[in-house]
Amino acid sequence: MEKALPTIPAKRYFTIGEVSELCGVKPYVLRYWEQEFAQLKPMKRRGNRRYYQHHEVLLVRRIRELLYDQGFTISGARNRLADAALLDRSTAVASVEVPLVIPEEVSDDAAGIDLQRLRSELQSIRDLLEP
Repeated sequence: MEKALPTIPAKRYFTIGEVSELCGVKPYVLRYWEQEFAQLKPMKRRGNRRYYQHHEVLLVRRIRELLYDQGFTISGARNRLADAALLDRSTAVASVEVPLVIPEEVSDDAAGIDLQRLRSELQSIRDLLEP
């Protein structure tokens, strides 16, 4: 049976070594995954040192789960993550409530529409179109 991964401490940034221990993946594998998964972009500082944020550690764990536990290929895992991102976006858009505005009754005069003129123009267009 596989041992459980350690809990992620409440820190802002994690080094590649810390992420390696938290996710059970070697540092060279993390560097490779950065090339393969566009979503994985750790911040780089001082001599190209990588600093991962909390959401990136969660992403690494998700990638690890897809590849190691569920048996996906790199390409399959990439597609699964992209599908999940699309689903998240679509549910976020669907959850935004847009208020329905029903206008009060507006008279033709108040709307600035001259119905007689409109009818005559439509009739002239109709006459042009008829053979």
